[in-house]
Formats: sequence, structure tokens, C-alpha cells
Amino acid sequence: MRPIQIHGLEFLSNLAREVSEGTVDLPGFPDIVLRIREELADPRTTPERTAALVGAEPRLAARILQTANSAAFNQSGKPVTNLGTAITRLGHQLVQSAAMSYAVRQMKSQEFLRPIAGQLTELWKDSIAVAAVCQMLAQHTRVHPDDAFLTGLLHGIGRLYVMVRAAAKPAQVDDFASFMELITGWQASIGKAVLESWGFSAEICDAIGDQDQLERDRRRRREADLTDILIAGVLLGNALKMPAPREITVEGVGAYAALALSAQDCAAVSSYAEDHLTSLQQTLGC
Repeated sequence: MRPIQIHGLEFLSNLAREVSEGTVDLPGFPDIVLRIREELADPRTTPERTAALVGAEPRLAARILQTANSAAFNQSGKPVTNLGTAITRLGHQLVQSAAMSYAVRQMKSQEFLRPIAGQLTELWKDSIAVAAVCQMLAQHTRVHPDDAFLTGLLHGIGRLYVMVRAAAKPAQVDDFASFMELITGWQASIGKAVLESWGFSAEICDAIGDQDQLERDRRRRREADLTDILIAGVLLGNALKMPAPREITVEGVGAYAALALSAQDCAAVSSYAEDHLTSLQQTLGC
């Protein structure tokens, strides 16, 4: 095993132990995003209370207003200028989605993260694509589409966490490009631990942690859940990188079976999501 692999695995192992023990340290991540998360989790909260919190950060307020007025999330076409009204229109999950978009943009401007700004952008583009697919898949289940959208947007949080921590301590990672090859297989469990620490719901955390379980319950008929949606969403989001016509194999994937998706259905969902990605990228892109 090459030295870079030894050092990289040691770094990942230490990071996984930290987050499993509840120690989450994401350098450059705006504190306001987590404060909004806590506010929205409070059953006593109101749009006015949330607006007062968001309004303390003008750039975040502008992002939420932009999102509420975008073609992707404003089907009525009626513009809003009041922050409380924008928050009501979007709902809790989409407000958190807009806040995460703001967070990634802010992180990219950090001096120590500029060397990986391009990789952060690509990760966020992938996250938006997966979110779009998840939102569409949820429309035929009991899972709320906004919950599915946020889960898809957060599916790469473990990868984001590892990338940022590695960039913050380059001396511990000799070769960043080679190190990134080691992340697969770690990012799901690390992402779940990070979201648990941040207080996200058990359903979202479990979905993030199990997103790579392609054979999950594939022999047992059951109602599709958020985890199925995310597993299928990640696969179909990745398929969007392939040129059309896309050949998608559904055999052996329990999530496809739970969602009753044929290969033709998957191709149709991918095409539909692709048609809507431009407006979503304009709205939530970093």
C-alpha cells in the first residue's frame, strides 16, 4: 500500500471516529445555517421569527428571496418581496435547501478552500441533480417531495465534510487528488453522523447512511420510503452524466423494485429531471 493510502486511511479513520463521537467541526461553514436549522426545528417557530434570524444575514436573505421567486419554486409567477412570505412559500425544507446553497457559496470564498473550489462546485452540481430526481420520485409515494429534495441535496454532505477537513489540514493529506479516491465507502456513514449531530430527522439521516445499499430489501415487497428514493436518486443523478439515450439497468436494485420503476421509467425520470436542471442550477448553484 502506497504511503498516501496509509496516511489517507488514517485521516479518514480518525475523522470517522470524531463524528461518531459527536464531534463535528466543519471549517468555514456559516454558523447562521445551523441556527436556522435549530429555529425551524422548534415547533413554536413562526415565519416572522425565522425571517428575523435570516434577515441578520443580508446575503442569505437575498438567496431565500431569489429562491422563492425563481421559476423552479414559484409556479404561480407572483413575486414576493417580504422575507416572511418567501419563507412561508418555500416551507421549512426548501428554506434549508436555500441555506445550504448559501453555505457552499460562502465556503468557496474561504482562502483555504480556493484550491478545491472547482471540486466543491462539481459536488454541489451533482447534489442538485440528485435532489431534482428525488423530488420527482417522491411524487408517487407518501414521502413529501420537499423532504426528498432536501435529502438529495444533502446526500454528499459526508464527502463535503471530508474534503473541507482535508483542505484545512493539508499536512495530513500528502496528495489531495489521490486522497479523494479513498473517500468512496466512507462518505455515507460520515454524512449520517454529521447530520445526526446537526439535529436532522432520523429518516433523513438513515437515508444518507444507507444511500449505497443497492440490494436493500430487494427480495421483499414493501412500500417505498425515503431511503429508496435517495438510492434511486443517486443512481439516476449519476446517469445524467451519460449522453442520451441512456441505458439504465434496474435488476438487482431494491429501490427500483420498491418504487416499481422499469428501465423505461428510469430513463423518463432522468430526462424530465434534466429538463429542469438549468433552472435549479441557476437558483441553487454556487
